[in-house]
Amino acid sequence: MVVHVLEEMRIRALGVIDDAVVELSPGFTAVTGETGAGKTMVVTSLGLLLGGRADAALVRIGAKAAVVEGRLTVDARSAAAVRAEEAGAELDDGVLLISRTLSAEGRSRAHVGGRSVPVGLLGELADDLVAVHGQTDQQGLLRPARQRQALDRYAGAAVAGPLEKYAGAYRRLRAVSAELEELTTRARERAQEADLLRFGLEEVAAAEPRPGEDEELAAEAERLGHAEALASAAAVAHAALAGNPEDPEGVDAATLVAGAHRAVEAVRSHDQALAGLADRIGEVGILLSDVAGDLAGYADNLDADPIRLSAVEERRAALSQLTRKYGETIADVLAWAEQGAARLAELDGDDDRIGELTAEHDALRAELGGLAQTLTDARTEAAGRFAEAVTAELASLAMPHARVTFAIRQTETEADGIEVGGRPVAFGPHGADEVELLLAPHPGAPPRPIAKGASGGELSRVMLAVEVVFAGSDPVPTYLFDEVDAGVGGKAAVEVGRRLAKLARSAQVVVVTHLPQVAAFADRHLVVEKTNDGSVTRSGVKAMEGEDRVRELSRMLAGQEDSELARAHAEELLEAARAGR
Repeated sequence: MVVHVLEEMRIRALGVIDDAVVELSPGFTAVTGETGAGKTMVVTSLGLLLGGRADAALVRIGAKAAVVEGRLTVDARSAAAVRAEEAGAELDDGVLLISRTLSAEGRSRAHVGGRSVPVGLLGELADDLVAVHGQTDQQGLLRPARQRQALDRYAGAAVAGPLEKYAGAYRRLRAVSAELEELTTRARERAQEADLLRFGLEEVAAAEPRPGEDEELAAEAERLGHAEALASAAAVAHAALAGNPEDPEGVDAATLVAGAHRAVEAVRSHDQALAGLADRIGEVGILLSDVAGDLAGYADNLDADPIRLSAVEERRAALSQLTRKYGETIADVLAWAEQGAARLAELDGDDDRIGELTAEHDALRAELGGLAQTLTDARTEAAGRFAEAVTAELASLAMPHARVTFAIRQTETEADGIEVGGRPVAFGPHGADEVELLLAPHPGAPPRPIAKGASGGELSRVMLAVEVVFAGSDPVPTYLFDEVDAGVGGKAAVEVGRRLAKLARSAQVVVVTHLPQVAAFADRHLVVEKTNDGSVTRSGVKAMEGEDRVRELSRMLAGQEDSELARAHAEELLEAARAGR
């Protein structure tokens, strides 16, 4: 049963596109049109739906925003559906609605199942729904790193499990090596740091500062330094409040308040308001008496002791030595001492730590050697199956004598390698293997790296063969091929079309192509047409059926829709495609 994932894309004000609807059917859909038009319509729009990078230049001049909406049919138990529901999205009878809005200012928003979501979620969903392949992917296949990734993907759990363990051990080895490097190469600096910390801690310990002592001493020094002025002021204030025994004729505040209280107290019974005032005057008298007593006691206890003042200033000077070096206040000095003691303990334990790290370093290298050997064995086994499967696919893509193999090797090194197979070899985050895809295009030709031995058309077919093999081992519901048939023509193009049609029996396949031989094999043929009113260029999408499809294939074949020879060839292509599926 054909999986039908992408149902419809609706594009509004996207570049040259204006209010266009792309309806995608199950099976094989071919998209054709003038150069670049199909790609702009399908690839760019779908890329936005799948979380691709947004570019404000995509918004048509004069429009406020570009909007791409998509309808996807997904299994409610699939990883994509589960992830979407975790983000708050809702499925409507197995249909998931996705939209991406790009403003003319460059802001981007995404919605999934009626819920606003981060754009990154679209990319997560895309991993389980759609595989997009274009000419840049073909170029990527030329890089050994991508070839290793392709092999690991094909190998599946046989490589994924050991690789996960290897990656964890590799990260730990990097961390251990970095710490060892710091401990050993900075031994002198760390010893100097320890000496400075030890001196400072001894200096703080000798002074024995107390929390808040600096503030207490500052207040005491201020009081002792102005003892005479404070005593004189207290005496004058006491005399003003309670009177001076040496001046019997003097008038003081307490006597005046007492007289006022007696005056109103005598008539308070005649008016409640005056009674209240009498009470308040009485309270004032009591307060004056209390303050006068406190002033007398303050003056008696105030002692201008020059010896004590000298001791306070000496202690403050000692504390100032600490605050100049270790903190703004004594509290800061004590905090520094606590942190310094912990750091000193760490530095004093360097020798023990170096021993521990060295032992762990050696153990990790031995573990990595074993895991690297496991990865090599798993990759070697998978490489044989993968190469055989890709070779078989190439036979159906008009390369019957081509053969694909993998070269898996390691580079011996005496400098910091790990032991694999009894040899010290270089290693990295993905193991010790160097993986290279080799192609022998015909009998007698030596296998050569595809970066050197494959033409553009051969590379396109190798890429397609790899994806077809992946479709059998790690399938996704929908494949989008953007001119994957570039550099292919003639019989090879027919075989590419036939193989894409075969792939469409188990997945939804969308192909942007300029080859009539490929488009003829499609179950549905869409054409992107441009129109221009002199100021704005727009594009629309039209489904080609019957006579319209013959005319489009004629245009693709000869550039002449009404050419009898081209029409005859187009009809022949369609008939051959129907018979050859």
